[in-house]
Amino acid sequence: MKTVAYIELDTHAEIARNFMDLMQDSNDFSVDYYFSKKISKHFGQTADKIFVAESSDIFNILKEKNYDLVIIGTVHRYFDAFLKISNKFNTSVIVHNLNFTKISRFQLLKNIFKKDFKYRLKLLLKEDLLSAPKVFEKASNLLVLDESLIKKNPDLSLKFLPVFYLLKYEKSRKSIITIVIPGAVSQQRRDYLHVLNSLKNFQRKSHYQFVFLGKASGQELSWLKDFEKHKPHNISVKYFTEKVPQLVFDEWMQKADLLWCPLKKETEFFSQKESYGITKMSGNIGDAIKYGKLAIFPENYPNSQPFIIPENENIEEQIYTYQKWMDYDFREHFAKGTVLKSLEKMLAKFL
Repeated sequence: MKTVAYIELDTHAEIARNFMDLMQDSNDFSVDYYFSKKISKHFGQTADKIFVAESSDIFNILKEKNYDLVIIGTVHRYFDAFLKISNKFNTSVIVHNLNFTKISRFQLLKNIFKKDFKYRLKLLLKEDLLSAPKVFEKASNLLVLDESLIKKNPDLSLKFLPVFYLLKYEKSRKSIITIVIPGAVSQQRRDYLHVLNSLKNFQRKSHYQFVFLGKASGQELSWLKDFEKHKPHNISVKYFTEKVPQLVFDEWMQKADLLWCPLKKETEFFSQKESYGITKMSGNIGDAIKYGKLAIFPENYPNSQPFIIPENENIEEQIYTYQKWMDYDFREHFAKGTVLKSLEKMLAKFL
């Protein structure tokens, strides 16, 4: 049996969870998980295979082991520690912002002064920010979680890591159509003004429930409260002013008839532009797979998934008639056993 170390010290606990849930059924690989205290809190009581580690000690811990493969879940900080690891071990890195992997040391230095100066200066002085490009260069494999990104970035030798699987599938149509908009309610990455302006023009007599499934605050919360006062009578809205607990998130995602994901075309990471569907994957794709839901994405999104519906001008008509798209079978493509086999096959190539 081959041994793997999976490291997540920063963010993306949900991806680590998916990987763990899949690999617990593996007969070919044994995985140890090294999480920071922040990440380990997402997993409740520490299990046998979960070890709490920080950036200062992770390299020495790995040196005492003899893993066949090391996977780093996020390289957005702790570059000094991760460079040591990628230099020493057979290391694969999951990449979430592809343009960031190509950034120069000079551009990194310039970007320190563009935003979050104190935090970025800390990364420079204490975590060797300028070594970030070397981490990606030295890694044996750069991994993406959306296979379509590989063809769109031929200059990077990317490999696909399948970690999204169907958790629960429920096909039903209720009298109230429930549309869930998953993610933090922030205008920075999603166009919530577009959503609210579109809802004002709904004309059918059908009853719609829109759930903004993420914490709303600031101007976005004000928009929602104002909309609530003047909304059409056949529309109800639900939103949250605190971080949504995982159980509540799961419950609403399972209730959803349809997801609406009003992504902006571009975002940025460390002041580098990233484009959804080209250099960056939207987490909403993983959401759609996990809960077996069709999802409406912007018309200009470079779609590569059959369960994504490109938004058109009449969004109400799309929502009302969404069942015509329901012939897609998530169980056929994303059953847990199917994804596990693909994952094991890919991991074997990294050895």
